[in-house]
Amino acid sequence: MSDDPAPSTGSSTPPRPRRWELWLAGVAAGAVLIAAAVGWSVLHGIGHAIGRIDAFRGIGNRPAATGSAENFLLVGTDDREGIPPRELKKVFHAGGVSCHCTDTMMLVHLSRDRDRATVISIPRDSYVTIPAHTDLATGKPVTAGRGKINAAYGLGGAPLTVQTVEQATGIRVDHYLQVDFRSFVSTVDALGGVSVCTTVPLHDPYSGLDLPAGTTRLDGAGALKYVRARHLDASSDLGRMQRQQHLVAQILRQATSGGILFNPARLNHVLTTALKSVKADQGLTVEDLLKLAASLRNLSAGDTAVATVPVVDINHTVPGWGSTVLWDAPAARALFDAVRQDRPLPAVTHPAHRSQDTAGPLLTVAPQQIRVQVLNGTATPGLGARVDADLRRDGFVTTGLAGNAGGSPATRTQVRYDPRWNQSVRTLAAALPGARLVAVPGLGPTLQVVPGSDYTRSAPVPSAHPVVPSPPDTICH
Repeated sequence: MSDDPAPSTGSSTPPRPRRWELWLAGVAAGAVLIAAAVGWSVLHGIGHAIGRIDAFRGIGNRPAATGSAENFLLVGTDDREGIPPRELKKVFHAGGVSCHCTDTMMLVHLSRDRDRATVISIPRDSYVTIPAHTDLATGKPVTAGRGKINAAYGLGGAPLTVQTVEQATGIRVDHYLQVDFRSFVSTVDALGGVSVCTTVPLHDPYSGLDLPAGTTRLDGAGALKYVRARHLDASSDLGRMQRQQHLVAQILRQATSGGILFNPARLNHVLTTALKSVKADQGLTVEDLLKLAASLRNLSAGDTAVATVPVVDINHTVPGWGSTVLWDAPAARALFDAVRQDRPLPAVTHPAHRSQDTAGPLLTVAPQQIRVQVLNGTATPGLGARVDADLRRDGFVTTGLAGNAGGSPATRTQVRYDPRWNQSVRTLAAALPGARLVAVPGLGPTLQVVPGSDYTRSAPVPSAHPVVPSPPDTICH
C-alpha cells in the first residue's frame, strides 16, 4: 500500500487515533493451520483448553443453513486488561481504555467440496441495523436500531454480534472464533516474526509504525502496529483491512513453513501460544478445527477469494455515531448471494473503477477524499475552470481556482501525483480515461490535472468498491 494520507481539513488538532486494530485472521487461521499438523492427543488436549462462548444464545430468525458448506465468523476484540499503561503507550501507541467492541471482523466461507474458500472483511464502522436485544450493562430491552456493526459486541456480546452479521448479510454463521490482541502479538513472536515489504516508506505516528521501503521483519508488537495503521492512506479502515489481508498471507506462509511443522517443540509452543487466548462457540470441535485447517492449508492462491464488503461512502456522517461506512447495497447483496449459494464471488463489473494506465485492483479511495488542483495546459480560455467544475461535480475536492500550467500547449491531459498517493491517483485516473500519469516525488497530497487539447469531459466515478486486495507488490514472497 502507498503512504496516502487523508487531505488536510485545515484543523490544527491531530485526529484521535483509533482503538486497537485487533487482528484475528492471522492468529486464528495460522493457529488452526498449525493444529492440522499436530497429533490427535495434543489436539484434544489443546481443544479442552480453548475458552468457550455461547455465541448463539437466544438468536432467532436465522438465515437458512448452507448445507455442507460452512461459515466461520472471526472477530478480534479490544481487550487491554492486565497490560501496564506504560507498555500500552510506549510499545503499542495506545491508551488504556478499551472500547469493548470488535475491531476486526471477517467471514470465512468453506465451499461444500472444500475446494474453495472465501474470506470477506467487514469494515468495523459499517452502518447496519443492530437487532433488538437486552443491553448487557443495564439488563433492559433495547429495540432494533441503526448503528456501527462493531458496537454490537459491547451492547449484547457474541450473540448480538452474530445476529447483527447474519441479518446484515443474510449468511448463517456456523462457527464463531474470537481472539484478543495479546494472542496476535504473542503468536507472531512465537513464529519468530513475520516479513512485510513495501515499495514506499510507511509512517504513521498514531500507531507507531515506521517502515522503510523494502523488506522488514516485524515482531509481534511491530506487526500489530502494521495492522493498526489507518493514517497511511485516504482509504482509512479499508486500506487497513487490505494490509491485514496481506499479513494473513504472510502469517500462513510462516505458520506452515518446514522449520515449524517439522520441529515438534517449536510447533507445540506456537500452537499453545496461539490458542490460549482463543475463544470459540460451544459447538466448535477439534474436528471442526482440523477441517478448517485442512481446507485452508490445501488451497492454492487461485482457490481463495479475499474480499471486502463493497461500500459507497467511507465517511457517512450520522448524528450520535459520527463517521460510518455505508455499504453499496446492490454490490454487497451480489457478494453475499454468491456466498449463500456457494458460488465463486461475482466478477468485477465496474470498469469505470480501473485506470487505463494503472491496471489491477479496484479503487480504494473515494473521490470525496481526493484534493485536486487544475492547471490549464492549453491556450483555450476557461478550460481550466470547466475541468475544475467537472471534477467537483464528480465528487473530487477541487481548489476552485484553476491556474495555468505554462510552457508549450499540451495535447494530452496529464495527471501529476506524488508516488506516496498512488492509491488516490487510481481514482482520479479513472475519471480521466486516456490521461497520462506523471509521478512527481514531493508534490504532496494535492494531485494536479493539466488538461490538454484532448480533454472532453471527466467520467463519473462512483465511490470506492474495494472488492479485491491491492496488487501483491506490498507482500513479501
